[in-house]
Amino acid sequence: MKLKMMYSYLNSDIQLIEKELEATIQADSPVLREASLHLLKAGGKRIRPVFVLLAAKFGDYNIHVIKHAAAALELIHMASLVHDDVIDDSDLRRGVPTIKSKWDNKVAMYTGDYIFARSLEIMGEINNPLAHQILAKAIVEVCIGEIEQIKDKYRFDQNIKDYFRRIKRKTALLIAVSCQLGAVAAGVEEAVHKKLFKFGYYVGMSYQIIDDILDFTSTEKALGKPAGGDLRQGNITLPVLFAMEDSGLENVIRNVNEQISQNDLERIIELIKHSGAIEKSMAVSNVYLEKALQILNELPPGKNRKSLIDLAKFIGKRKF
Repeated sequence: MKLKMMYSYLNSDIQLIEKELEATIQADSPVLREASLHLLKAGGKRIRPVFVLLAAKFGDYNIHVIKHAAAALELIHMASLVHDDVIDDSDLRRGVPTIKSKWDNKVAMYTGDYIFARSLEIMGEINNPLAHQILAKAIVEVCIGEIEQIKDKYRFDQNIKDYFRRIKRKTALLIAVSCQLGAVAAGVEEAVHKKLFKFGYYVGMSYQIIDDILDFTSTEKALGKPAGGDLRQGNITLPVLFAMEDSGLENVIRNVNEQISQNDLERIIELIKHSGAIEKSMAVSNVYLEKALQILNELPPGKNRKSLIDLAKFIGKRKF
């Protein structure tokens, strides 16, 4: 089943959120407006808004309230991507030029800041102090995660706990908060929205591990950027950490730097792919996926729970 088919009954609400996003990022500055729209039109799975909507279905579902939480979470995600591309010096994302490559680093950083600010502004439409506290804490954690990612570049002596801590802040937290905020905005009781947070956290961890696997196993066309880009940029992911358990391969990987030739990088990618590291990483992703599914079993049954199950399984099993 294709991803969008799993929640096709939400299409009209998703289109409403898309319009909300486009309206929210309009700016008086032509450069800010053009750069923000460039990012929005580049597309994306809109995973976070979908999680917001599905979680809200457990409560008093009012799309005209829920849309603000959904748009805010997607804007935070978009802003973090703009900043990531500056940090990683990335020229492509989803197969199109990044803001930093089409304009420059300064425009990219201010565009990211602007989108962050607009996310906070749109959340002001939700009259719930808890929702604002959850979002504020999430932004703080995302910022800490960005700093940790910079600090950990080419740090080959980091351990798996460092990696888990980093991807929690980089990816898992926003998916967890998407689930929790959707529920909170819909007036769901505390026990349920806390379980939805846990579900989102486990799904988010699985999601990022699969992303890190695909950086080695997928194609440039499917990724929208060169394969092995994370390793070239010094981002030490789970497959790399598992591969480095082989001392011989560890010595080879430690020589990776920004100036590595494409041929040498491709040779290292092949060594990692044949080291067993991909399979071990997939097993870890599956553990998180199973934990997510166990949490869902504790929630009220219904169409939205079935969609969350299908979505979690898709995320944990995708191959592109």
